[in-house]
Amino acid sequence: MFGIGFGELVVIAVLAVLVFGPDRLPELAQQAGKFVRQLRKFANNARDELRTELGPEFADLELTDLDPRAIVRKHIADAMAELDELEDAIRSDDETPKQVPLDAGERPPYDVDAT
Repeated sequence: MFGIGFGELVVIAVLAVLVFGPDRLPELAQQAGKFVRQLRKFANNARDELRTELGPEFADLELTDLDPRAIVRKHIADAMAELDELEDAIRSDDETPKQVPLDAGERPPYDVDAT
């Protein structure tokens, strides 16, 4: 949760009791809960509005999909998967002619135009 460990959470709780007092703390916690619910409702409404405006092809749109880091990560993963598939296809392509040793007295092929 936001990278906060148990020790930091205890310190924040103690500071909140000292600063606000034990009688106002439940009221502040209730206000914080309302704020989080409103923020979540706002984010869900924004996501739903984007989905309706963009059309049915974006019906599974999530707001986290719009994060540039996630987009780059996804494209890199797709490129790596395509590269792996290509390497597997090259490895499985055993139609290349095998090298056959020359018979006794046989001369190797020589291309005059290649030299």
